[in-house]
Amino acid sequence: MSALRIVVAIASAALVAACGSPQQPVPITPPSEVAKAPVTRTPVAPTSPAAAPTPPPGSAIAPAAKIDPSTIPAGAIYACASGTGAQRKVTAIAFDEKVGKLCRTHPEMGPCQYERNICRGSGGRVYHPDGTEITMATEAEYDKKVMRVRFKAN
Repeated sequence: MSALRIVVAIASAALVAACGSPQQPVPITPPSEVAKAPVTRTPVAPTSPAAAPTPPPGSAIAPAAKIDPSTIPAGAIYACASGTGAQRKVTAIAFDEKVGKLCRTHPEMGPCQYERNICRGSGGRVYHPDGTEITMATEAEYDKKVMRVRFKAN
């Protein structure tokens, strides 16, 4: 029995260590690879941060930060924004022509969702080029359009 306890303790420690890993920033496409890359992630020049709306009195939920649509380069499908204030970093996400057309008409498709999840996994928020945030509620609406199977442990 003691060997089983040791194995369980090691597995538990490994699981806790894996869950507590720091978030990695969104990977940026090197300039030499932008022309031939199927997905490009390029940093957007910093601008003055937009004034965040004030929450209603008594509200515990902080409002979402907005993004200025004019800062998103033409051709970008999404913008990934992370950080706040002077530490805010915005990355434009663009696809090659075929996948870009697919993501513009059917954002629920896998390659589009994959890029949005990379952004969220790095601690960022995903924005449409018009400045609206693509939230998890929006993702749930996308999931209703396609048959996606999600397996959950438990």
